[in-house]
Amino acid sequence: MARPKSSRQPGVLASFIHVDAAVDAIRSLRARGHRNLVVYTAFPNHEIEEALDQPVSLVRLFTLIGGLTGCAAGFGMTIWMSFDWPLLVGGKTMSSVPAYVAIAFELTVLLGALITVAAVAGLTLLGHRRGAAYDPQFSDDRIGVFVPSGADQLAPVEQLLRSAGAVEVRHEAA
Repeated sequence: MARPKSSRQPGVLASFIHVDAAVDAIRSLRARGHRNLVVYTAFPNHEIEEALDQPVSLVRLFTLIGGLTGCAAGFGMTIWMSFDWPLLVGGKTMSSVPAYVAIAFELTVLLGALITVAAVAGLTLLGHRRGAAYDPQFSDDRIGVFVPSGADQLAPVEQLLRSAGAVEVRHEAA
């Protein structure tokens, strides 16, 4: 009978107290070719973000597309309705754009927000960080660095993390 595949990733999980030590470890790991690092902190830290050098998220592009679509739909819908059911009042033009700004703004915000939520949900489901090891102390006062690696890389990664100043290093099996 086939053994069910585990959803956990094998690797090394290190715990740091000081931000500088964690940043040094991250830079050393990236210099050695480790790209899929998972870092846990209780608060955002710009030094760690710079060391990770992550690409910019695609969510902002989806938000822009949703906002522009909402704005175009707001103006297009109201202008189309003005020509479909014309009301000629006092010699005014058929499509008075300033009157439609409020509707276009509301649709910009609505579609931008809805597409942003859908993009966050979709990109989260497509994420590649499933099964990364975690320790509850990372949400309190420690910084955690998880390095997914095979059995042949465990010892060098552990040595690198300990030399960088890790307080605790442990192996995570699949």
